[in-house]
Amino acid sequence: MKSLILSAVFAATATAALAASHGMAPGVTAADQSVANGVVSADRVIAAENGWLVVHRTDAAMKPGPVVGYAPLRAGENIDVAAILNEEVKPGEMLMLMVHSEAGGMQTGAFEYTLGAKEDGPIRIDDKLVMATITVQ
Repeated sequence: MKSLILSAVFAATATAALAASHGMAPGVTAADQSVANGVVSADRVIAAENGWLVVHRTDAAMKPGPVVGYAPLRAGENIDVAAILNEEVKPGEMLMLMVHSEAGGMQTGAFEYTLGAKEDGPIRIDDKLVMATITVQ
């Protein structure tokens, strides 16, 4: 088990280094948008590993709040990532689109994160969350 964890850490580190060497630093690019159709989109997401684009409620304090949607990500560049919202979000509200890992959960391919949990938790680079914040139009 220990070697499996070390292999996963090495693979994630190698993928991040490869992405960075090709000018693809992990990040989220998204613009303010309407979510009247029940979907929020990121124009581009660079992920160091397979994981999730997780949509958190937030506000001017910029603290991640409850999860209101998510979409799967593959390692590398992801274009036009759409997350279906699981509750109503009104114009003027803020959303944080954040990259989460697939690691630590019990089931691959199932989003298992709850606020503050370690399963499928947020990815940090230099202790900073990989995310973008938008205001709903």
